[in-house]
Amino acid sequence: MVEPSKVLYASEPALDVAEFRRVLVESGLGATRPVDDEARLKTMLGNANLVLTARLDIVGKPLIGVARGITDFSWVCYISELAVSASAQGLGVGKGLMDEAQRQLGPSVAISLISMPDAVGFYERIGMTRMTDAFWFSRKR
Repeated sequence: MVEPSKVLYASEPALDVAEFRRVLVESGLGATRPVDDEARLKTMLGNANLVLTARLDIVGKPLIGVARGITDFSWVCYISELAVSASAQGLGVGKGLMDEAQRQLGPSVAISLISMPDAVGFYERIGMTRMTDAFWFSRKR
């Protein structure tokens, strides 16, 4: 188990694709992300302008969480992934990543996301407001 007090949060715009993939798989998001398409994962990371990480403060600094977003740094940030390895879930790492996003973005930038159904309670617990008027065009692949 991971102790939240031993987690380092940082901006890592050059995050390694293999580490990103591993956390997606370990978090459960791998079922809904293109984890078997390395080129697409690389593009996802390369075109995000907010990549925040949570790493254990031990030798090797293993990655245990990622928040990936698109933002204008002025009005809104869309968090496209908030992934925390299963071994670290429930220990405050997801909230820590969202707190770091708010810290880096500042008080004038809103944060939005689309939750996986089983994570809705988490977002409500950390103080996010549920919106009923979001819309979506599904991707074809």
